Amino acid sequence: MVARSKLNVLFLGKIVIAIASVIFYCEFLHYYIVISQCQWPALNPETANHNVTDHGTRLHGMILADTHLLGSINGHWFDKLRREWQMHRAFQTTVALHRPKVFIFLGDLFDEGKWCTPGEFEDYVARFHDLFYVPEDSHVLIAVGNHDIGFHYSISPYLVSRFQWAFGVGAVKLLQIEGVTFVIINSMAMEGDDCFLCKPALGKIKSISKQLSCAAGNNDACEHWQSPELKQYSQPIILQHYPLFRDSDAVCNESDEAPEDVKYINFRERWECISKDSTELLLDELSPRLVFSGHTHHGCHIKHFNKGSTIHEYTISSFSWRNKNNPTFSMLTVSSNNYSIYKCHMPQEATVIVIYTVATFVLIACMVKKKLQSQSIIYTKVSRYID
Repeated sequence: MVARSKLNVLFLGKIVIAIASVIFYCEFLHYYIVISQCQWPALNPETANHNVTDHGTRLHGMILADTHLLGSINGHWFDKLRREWQMHRAFQTTVALHRPKVFIFLGDLFDEGKWCTPGEFEDYVARFHDLFYVPEDSHVLIAVGNHDIGFHYSISPYLVSRFQWAFGVGAVKLLQIEGVTFVIINSMAMEGDDCFLCKPALGKIKSISKQLSCAAGNNDACEHWQSPELKQYSQPIILQHYPLFRDSDAVCNESDEAPEDVKYINFRERWECISKDSTELLLDELSPRLVFSGHTHHGCHIKHFNKGSTIHEYTISSFSWRNKNNPTFSMLTVSSNNYSIYKCHMPQEATVIVIYTVATFVLIACMVKKKLQSQSIIYTKVSRYID
């Protein structure tokens, strides 16, 4: 009788299947289980603005901010790979499950857009479209952030033009989708000086103000200000990167709000939020019903008051796990005279880490148990009789 070793295929196969199952769950199925619990909010008839005609259309929009795709300088290659996979999986799972009609990105698409080379910027744009591809019949609205083109002091015409060329958005842009009016604003153009970016932006805001007034039925404003973008009137929704002016995040009370050691730090005008003067200008000229912003990486809901009206602003937390352990995005149901918002929580990275950790300990325990039973893990002994 001769004894020889043979590969323990059965046990190794069980290990491979177990590892593959854990990876499949954490990197794919877990996103479906968590995001499937989100839902489009229903419109409440009591919150409708009955001074504006309801045209019967309901838009569903996915709103996210601060994806901060890493470049060649900041971050490790694995960090970059990991974060982009997480955002891609969360985004595409939402597309598959909920099928939004409108996708709104509130700036800082890129982490190094303000200093990357032309070749790197082209790679950035291609990666963005690969990670966040959408159905052909969808609408994509993009606001520019300070990491995309720089803070006001460092912006150049070249940085502005290449972002505008890539994403088709100017300093201020007016558009209407199925009766819902949006105004997209470059926050860095709200500095309040006469720079190459700010002066045209101010003129565009005043022009849009006249167009909205005409669409609302003010015939005195219609002689020179009829707008091809506006088929009918609805109070606009402002989309921008910086929040409107507020002292800090102390007033915020959200599940994804800033940590306690951050939320009471005072904001600096033109850095963490736009200035008080620019905020009053936007509210006076545009009379928005709703404002969406990003930039702080933390969620917030705040009310502004202007001309007897209450304007709700929602600051959306970062979509990247690199900036937040519990990232979220917002689901918006909106009509020409009403809206409702639902905050959708994505998988928490801490949960995924716990699952991997527990699975690793279970696997090690199984291997130790097998070894203690005097059974070989990788090889098993096989006996043969030789005549």
